[in-house]
Amino acid sequence: MLEVGQAAPAFTLVDQDGTSRSLADARGKWLVLYFYPKDDTPGCTKEACAFRDGLPRFEGLDAVVWGVSADDAKAHRKFADKYDLNFPLLVDSEKDMLEAYGAWTEKSMYGKTYMGVPRITYVIDPSGTVARAWPKVKPEEHADEVAAALEELRG
Repeated sequence: MLEVGQAAPAFTLVDQDGTSRSLADARGKWLVLYFYPKDDTPGCTKEACAFRDGLPRFEGLDAVVWGVSADDAKAHRKFADKYDLNFPLLVDSEKDMLEAYGAWTEKSMYGKTYMGVPRITYVIDPSGTVARAWPKVKPEEHADEVAAALEELRG
């Protein structure tokens, strides 16, 4: 995981529409980067829909929300369409950004270990510095938690 106060690693990825998105594009705004395991799974859907529903609150705080997973653009597009998601889902099939942000880790389930994406979130300040980090996330409550942190950070 990245630490609060650390410079956020640069990245450039495409979203579900093929639009290029980079850390530099978000300069001057607060950036919520949330990493999630897989499109259209129960927890990931709850989390994405909570960010979708809370987007006006984030926009009011001069913040943008971007989701990131290792799924491809086709899966992201299907997920976004199915749930009317109103923010970019970044494609990191190569896992370069996931690794740079500590979001490609060893996980275990039923005694088996495997590599995967944990559910973590960062708030990056307008200058590109990590302002807040969540190493574990409860999907249903997390968007409200992030918005409250943004309100606190912005004073």
